[in-house]
Amino acid sequence: MPPRDAQATKARILQAAVAEFAEHGHAGGRVERIAREAGTNIRMIYAYFGNKDGLFDAALTSAIQSMAARVPPRPDDLPAWAGELFDYHQREPAALRINMWAQLERPQAASEPLESYLAKTTAVAGTDSAPLTAVDLLVFIYAVSQAWYLTPVGLLKADGGDPQAPERIAAHRDAVITAVTRIVQPGSTDLTRQRPEGAHHD
Repeated sequence: MPPRDAQATKARILQAAVAEFAEHGHAGGRVERIAREAGTNIRMIYAYFGNKDGLFDAALTSAIQSMAARVPPRPDDLPAWAGELFDYHQREPAALRINMWAQLERPQAASEPLESYLAKTTAVAGTDSAPLTAVDLLVFIYAVSQAWYLTPVGLLKADGGDPQAPERIAAHRDAVITAVTRIVQPGSTDLTRQRPEGAHHD
């Protein structure tokens, strides 16, 4: 039997835990399902993470840090970064979902000053965005880039359109970029440069 790779096992557990808790939350998530999906057992999960709370907190941290690594701040082009965050949530909604569950069920975990948030605050601190502070600016960018995914479906359908139509999603993405542009570049009218060439939304 080959030696156990502890880091690989922990990585599989965290990947399975992010998916499970994003779908079901802390209360509804089942460690048994996580163990099965990760190809391990409950005893091993508790050995690594202590208990269900520890596993949830580690999964939350993993999801946030993964997003931070894959969509790092772009202080030189914050509108483009907002568009990239919008795209990330479209492709991989687990990070936003598990964070929302944390806000509801484990606010003590969600309120931790994680290094990724501190790093982002530092990254945008030099941006000329008066009168907004770096934290204000981050809150605004996150709010507008996540709004589409947090809005009730009934409201998104209120105009009779299909919220999941590619052109509708693209239009909302443009609106996100426009909003951030007008905050950080008052008076700017050149907003078309922000959409990546060939961008599409699945």
